[in-house]
Amino acid sequence: MTSTHEIPPAIAPEILAFYGETIDESERLTSTADGMLEMVRTQELLRRHLPEPPARVLDVGGGPGAHAQWLVEDGYTVHLVDPVPRHIEQARETGATVELGDARALTADDGTYDAVLVLGPLYHLLQRKERLQALAEARRVVRPGGLVAAAAIGRYASLFEHTATTWLGTKQRVRDAVVDILSTGIHVPGRKGFTAAYFHTADQLAEEMTTAGLNGVSVYGIEGPAWGALKAAEQHTGARLDSDSPLFASALEAARLAEPYPELLSTASHMLAVARA
Repeated sequence: MTSTHEIPPAIAPEILAFYGETIDESERLTSTADGMLEMVRTQELLRRHLPEPPARVLDVGGGPGAHAQWLVEDGYTVHLVDPVPRHIEQARETGATVELGDARALTADDGTYDAVLVLGPLYHLLQRKERLQALAEARRVVRPGGLVAAAAIGRYASLFEHTATTWLGTKQRVRDAVVDILSTGIHVPGRKGFTAAYFHTADQLAEEMTTAGLNGVSVYGIEGPAWGALKAAEQHTGARLDSDSPLFASALEAARLAEPYPELLSTASHMLAVARA
């Protein structure tokens, strides 16, 4: 059986424009220290839970292929789906097969994959029913007992980010946007230099995974509590921090040490939920 959605839902035009014209997502996880921290931690968390290669992995909303590339290099068979044409063209270089598509209406048959990654779609699905639809589709196309891993932006990420940049105290429009995110979880497109987005709490992310029919949900803080220190250091010195810098090493170790403490989940910029179908 394939997806019951005959016509894929429309992607908001501001999201397509943001990723197709405004920013180059292929640079996000390599051009800043906090981006590199997100990448390193996502890799180590996924490697902890993924089946052994050459398992079949579906990378839903995989963007230009930052994760698909290392998964292919690790020996996995990867198929990437993304709604942004620019991302699809970039992802062709990773060695994964690619498809223009939508997380809410996957074309794959039931139980096709050993693991399904949803590492971007939940960021931009503002309505709960749409997020549940995307997670249910991931559950549908993974084999029984297979891994589903979903990433979300943390509810307090914007607060921490703009403390580090100092924009929280110096730019009223940024302060207003952060206030709205804290109270509603929603970022309205065009404010604060970002597009339409949803910011989860850890409890919300776990609840949505469970409601979508997934089992044994665990939620991790990806960057941990010290990622803002990396952003502040780069912002205020104008110098890039490399992954071999002592501050980066400390932030990475802080993220690892914070894992057993649920009360520290809220300090991460992003969260990763892992579960089984």
